[in-house]
Amino acid sequence: MSHSNIALSVLDLLPIREGKDATAAIDQMVSLAQTVEKLGYTRYWIAEHHNTPTLISSATSILVKHVLDHTDTIRAGSGGVMLPNHSPLIVAEQFGTIATIHPDRVDLGLGRAPGTDEAAAKAIRRSSGDSAPSFPDDIRSLLTYLGAPEQQGTVRAYPGVGTKVPLYILGSSTDSAYLAAELGLPYAFGAHFAPAHLEAALVAYRENFKPSVHLSKPYVMVSANVIAADSDEEAHFLATTMNQVFLNILRGGQQLMQPPAENLDSDITAKEEEMLAAMSSVTFKGSKDTITQQLNLFQTRYAADELIVNSFIYEEEKLTRSFEILKEAVQSMEENRQSEASIVR
Repeated sequence: MSHSNIALSVLDLLPIREGKDATAAIDQMVSLAQTVEKLGYTRYWIAEHHNTPTLISSATSILVKHVLDHTDTIRAGSGGVMLPNHSPLIVAEQFGTIATIHPDRVDLGLGRAPGTDEAAAKAIRRSSGDSAPSFPDDIRSLLTYLGAPEQQGTVRAYPGVGTKVPLYILGSSTDSAYLAAELGLPYAFGAHFAPAHLEAALVAYRENFKPSVHLSKPYVMVSANVIAADSDEEAHFLATTMNQVFLNILRGGQQLMQPPAENLDSDITAKEEEMLAAMSSVTFKGSKDTITQQLNLFQTRYAADELIVNSFIYEEEKLTRSFEILKEAVQSMEENRQSEASIVR
């Protein structure tokens, strides 16, 4: 499969670092958004999680606006709003308001999972039953609420009507891929934590895509983990923070993001090692040259239009450097591709 240059974006789960607090996590979000804006990244997306003491990405729309308030050009949005938790009308009003304040800079990524445990999901919805089956209808409602005035019904989103905030379907299975294809919307696959069905989902999306007023051809985003450094050795050391985060998730712990460690927990079981390897299999890790090679292999196989990256790195300076190196690697990959094309001609 041929591939062209890939757009770069950021996915932020807003983890709290050991020794820091929620305010520091929000400040770091703003600082990172400003940094990647200068580097030319396309968008900055913020996740939605609830009842998770290690993350503070619960009030997603407020954080999106905060990023937009402190940047100038980069797009910001949700990665994503978990629709089972929300009324489509309220979402349309919130993002319509943000789009009114910051025109043509807002994205609305949508997921069908609650982004939390069962007890918290019930507390959020304040109703019984599974609302995930209404996901397709909720998306259609949002398309209407944010669409042109002539599309509206009796109930309208004020503001929201006519803002045409772009919608993106998020998922980690073929179900979401088929839905995005049917509606003719962009598709973002969550490979940073659940990469098992990546290839099958992208095939399903591309093969079944129906052009729409929103999108003329398939647009694929893939989320991935990135740990880039000035050497492979340093990257592998920094990646121990990510490994601790994932291990904490597997064990149901509440440990804040930890600094990198020379010797990880010695009591990791074989099953945990297997699960860690599976969760982190879509990770670009290493120096610029190593990352470039990994990107080439990835793009040859998947040909993503955009890579939206999550990076569990403890030190802000190292985190910033990782995004710089990733950008350099993509530029190097594109230069090599252009050079090869000129030779062929």
